[in-house]
Amino acid sequence: MDLAPGVQHYVDRAKEEMRARAEAIAEAKKWRFDTIAVHGLYTVEEALSRNQGAIIEPMVMATSQAYRDADEMEAALAYLIPTWCYARIANPSVYYLEWTLALLEGYGFAGETSCCATSSGMAAIMSAVEPFLVRWPGKLTEPVNFVSSCQVYGGTFRQFSVRQREKGNEVRWVRHPENLEEWAACIDEHTRFLYGELPSNPNIAFFDIEAVAKLAHAHGIPLIVDATVATPALMRPLLHGADIVVHSATKSMTASGFGIAGALIARKHLVTNIPNDALREDFASYVKFLPNRDNGPNISPIQAILTLNDLRTLRPRMDRLSRSSQQVAEFLHQHPKVERVDYLGLPDHPLHQLASRYMVLADSEVDPLYRAPVNRYGHLMSFRIRGGAAATRRFFDALRRIYRATDLGRIKSVATIPAISTHQQQGEEGRALADIPPNQVRLCVGGEHPADIIADLEQALARA
Repeated sequence: MDLAPGVQHYVDRAKEEMRARAEAIAEAKKWRFDTIAVHGLYTVEEALSRNQGAIIEPMVMATSQAYRDADEMEAALAYLIPTWCYARIANPSVYYLEWTLALLEGYGFAGETSCCATSSGMAAIMSAVEPFLVRWPGKLTEPVNFVSSCQVYGGTFRQFSVRQREKGNEVRWVRHPENLEEWAACIDEHTRFLYGELPSNPNIAFFDIEAVAKLAHAHGIPLIVDATVATPALMRPLLHGADIVVHSATKSMTASGFGIAGALIARKHLVTNIPNDALREDFASYVKFLPNRDNGPNISPIQAILTLNDLRTLRPRMDRLSRSSQQVAEFLHQHPKVERVDYLGLPDHPLHQLASRYMVLADSEVDPLYRAPVNRYGHLMSFRIRGGAAATRRFFDALRRIYRATDLGRIKSVATIPAISTHQQQGEEGRALADIPPNQVRLCVGGEHPADIIADLEQALARA
């Protein structure tokens, strides 16, 4: 493409900026996980040269970017040079979050990663799946399907079973995601991707990421993984063959509970049967600058900085919350009024060994506290109360310090009854499919001392 001299001038200048950013990424990939979480790509040099020495990334609240002249605007809006142009599409504060998330989710991964931050976890899921569900000339009348574990968040279940079906796209549910044969039986020539959530909300389902990724790639399609509960501090699916990872950053990534956020992180040059080179080569950037530019689900600058600030302590926080959760799960496991506990850290959980292959605290082998790889299983669990729905409600209503709410991932412990809250919307048939009974309680352990959490559970169980 022949460019006007003025436009070419800005393109040439941009090449220097892109080289400098590539060098910064290469340098950051040498750092440990905690250093990436603290700094991302925001350097001392950038602080001094662009932001008056501010040591924390600035919150840029402007709606739009001004340009020096028509040539720079033309180059920017054609995406020939780095730009943010309009806050619905991008923003400097958002870039800081996206660069950090791409590095954290890609920690230890030899390939390149990129990120698109969104306004919520549900927006991240929509942004991740819809580009694969398009039809093109010659394929307009052919059916389109995708395969998903049925062990997913209630909102995800509805998005797939209702919203995608409204568009003529078929979801095929895998009831037991740990069973590879169930995945294989659902795939045909019209399948566009495989999707799974692990550990899942609320049943803590798990599957062999590497095996499912290999199955997907054998059919020329990607594996998309929701890793919200684990976060990259405990599990990074891209290392094991997944193509895209989605997060509700509202949850474990951001303990403060100050807002809603989501993100998708993708490996570059992913596997797909969609004839779209831009999508294949850099999926997250493709989504950010094209579909999401037109649909508008991207994140706000203020929420980007709030999310980024919580990320800085992600690894030690997930370590501590996981250790507390282990104690709580062990207490519940032996309590006579609890008929079942689903927590992957319990040695007799049927998926404990499988989860132990993947859920390892980042950098535990170089942490002075451990000096060896250690497993951590997150801070979400579910358990079932003996005596049915009525006893479960009595227990739930008796909680004093644990909040009754649909949220999770907070620094404060939160519990809910999924059948009447987060999974009510998927209906009785959908709950039966996903095994969400009325006596199930979902508990997300917070930062309180575990003895105080256990004391609250104990007094509430006495009333069940």
